[in-house]
Amino acid sequence: MRPLLTALLLCMFFDARSQKNASTLLEELNRAIKDAPVIDMKKQAAITHIKQEFRESKDPLSQYNTCLQLYEEYKSFKYDSAYHYATTLREMAAVLDDQVRIGQAKLKIGFSLVSAGLFKEAADSLNQVQVTRLPDSLKMEYYQVIGRFYYDLADFGNDSYHSPDYVRKGNAYLDSALRFFKPGSFPDRYFRGLKDIRSGDNLSALAVYRQLMEDPSLTHHEIALTASTLSDIYIQKGENDTAILLLIKAAIADIHSSTKETAAAFNLANLLYKKGDVKNASLCIQLAISDATFYGARQRKVKVSDILPLIESEKLSLVEKQKKTLITYAIIVTLLLVGVIVLIIVVLRQVKKLEAAKKLIMEAHLRDQEINQRLSEVNNRLSEANKIKEEYIGYFFNVNSEFFDKIERFKKSLEQKVTDRKLDEIKFLVNNINLRMEKEYLLQNFDRVFLKLFPNFVAEFNAFFTPDNQLELKDGELLNTDLRIFALIRMGIHDNEKIARILQYSVHTINTYKTKIKNRSFVNNDEFEKKIMQIKGQ
Repeated sequence: MRPLLTALLLCMFFDARSQKNASTLLEELNRAIKDAPVIDMKKQAAITHIKQEFRESKDPLSQYNTCLQLYEEYKSFKYDSAYHYATTLREMAAVLDDQVRIGQAKLKIGFSLVSAGLFKEAADSLNQVQVTRLPDSLKMEYYQVIGRFYYDLADFGNDSYHSPDYVRKGNAYLDSALRFFKPGSFPDRYFRGLKDIRSGDNLSALAVYRQLMEDPSLTHHEIALTASTLSDIYIQKGENDTAILLLIKAAIADIHSSTKETAAAFNLANLLYKKGDVKNASLCIQLAISDATFYGARQRKVKVSDILPLIESEKLSLVEKQKKTLITYAIIVTLLLVGVIVLIIVVLRQVKKLEAAKKLIMEAHLRDQEINQRLSEVNNRLSEANKIKEEYIGYFFNVNSEFFDKIERFKKSLEQKVTDRKLDEIKFLVNNINLRMEKEYLLQNFDRVFLKLFPNFVAEFNAFFTPDNQLELKDGELLNTDLRIFALIRMGIHDNEKIARILQYSVHTINTYKTKIKNRSFVNNDEFEKKIMQIKGQ
């Protein structure tokens, strides 16, 4: 009961950790397939380095060990090279007259032949091995190779007559191999699980392989072996989706370890085809063909030839369906395009009408804006004129009131002195009237009222000149003659004669002042007075 509970708990744990989406893993597989040439180049570079050592080695024993390294590099990578170095090992062992190494070389030859699907030749080579003379490490390898030989024979034949007998023999040899494995090592756990599968105890094998899949120390090749074998259990249980995830992982691991002697890509293609994923099935079967051809595994080529026509046929069928669909879509798109063209013509006509109407509206809007702008300017001028009028009416009445008070006082004084017949005092009184001072007083009042209306006039006026040409007022001055001329212009008095009468100068003098000022400014003479009129009031 305890193994069953352990297996169930491991199943739940494993499922929780393997929720990677199949599409995500397939994308990872696609990237790995693209990276495969680079990975294989690194493998070839390592092999080239070992070959260089092999050529440079002079000692026969050292040569044998280097040759053994080359065989190990090639055994899952390329059959003919692996077989070549295995036979070279046999020749070198014969020269060394070392029976153990001769037996080891025959084992390597046998493994190469099994991997390539040359079962008769493999049997001939393995039957020549005198297992009793081998050390334990090679006995373990011998029983392991013989066990795989019978398992592969069972899988290749796949009939109800011979295959069960092959499986029994394979189990027996694997039992012998298990006696030599280090307990808890990867080979020990892997082959115990494999024997459980072949013996029909999938539940026990499931627990073993789930534990192995959780082991972070596994190499890429060990991951591929474990995931691929575990997928067989799920295939037998009918859980193909989980099997697909495992086979994708196995195929990726095979690529990263440059393993070409593999069945993961083929089995994955088969499952994807059954699921209806023809595109990815075709990709995987091409990978399987490429690996089988590169390695030279005959049994793999035979298996691939069984499913390849089916996948390619399905691909052709799919292409035909897509072709028909595309034709249908093309007709629909063409009709839609014609409809769109007609719609475009109608829309363009409407757009032209709308543009014409928009143009009329825009012209009317511009006219309205122009009228509104003019009205605004007129309103501003009227408002400004009202302010000026109000200020200067007040100023006028104030000045007149003061003037009348002065006249009244002067009249009373004059009448008194006439009555008293004080002619000398009358003459003195008349001579004391200072018209220049009165004029200056009137101008100062004008300056105060104007600057009340246009407080920034002097600063904005000077902005029309460079610093060297700006007007400077004396202490106590509010405006000078130059500024008063243009102050009167800002108030709307443009007639030089009126300006001359107000300031009590000749017209010629006023023109001279204006010309002198305009010539000092960087503003064009014709635009100068327009700029003056743009100076804002309070």
